[in-house]
Amino acid sequence: MRRWLPSPALSLALFVVWLLLNQALDVGTLLLAAIFAVIVPLLTRSLRPATVRLRKPGVALHLTIRALGDMLHSALTVGKLLLTRRSAQINGQFVEIPLEVRDPNALAMLAMICCLTPGTAWCELSFDRSRLLLHVFDMKDEAAFITMIKMRYEAPLMEIFES
Repeated sequence: MRRWLPSPALSLALFVVWLLLNQALDVGTLLLAAIFAVIVPLLTRSLRPATVRLRKPGVALHLTIRALGDMLHSALTVGKLLLTRRSAQINGQFVEIPLEVRDPNALAMLAMICCLTPGTAWCELSFDRSRLLLHVFDMKDEAAFITMIKMRYEAPLMEIFES
């Protein structure tokens, strides 16, 4: 079974999304959804990081809630800045963050958190995975920002994926 469906959750998601996009349940749509659900995970198997073993689900839930709250807060803050400040008053900067986390799944999660949070954009990860370059929409205190990323996101991700 694993040979044909290396990622059953991804296959199910692809199947459902295909049906939703087509808004039909005819035989052709179901057949094409099934084909995509089998073929796409097989073709992309080598692109996915190592298999995830979630070690601390409570920490993962807490991180998820924290990240969603931070995304909402950041969206409101960025919206307010765009509506109330001139471009010259917004201090956009690149910030280099030293990383301790090395697990590819944890790095992927950190990338998603950074990219989904308005006001930050993941720019580059060093080859040795020791430094992350982020662009921050309005930087006030670089040291405080680095500490925030490390404490709010990197530390829990290390606890979830590397402990």
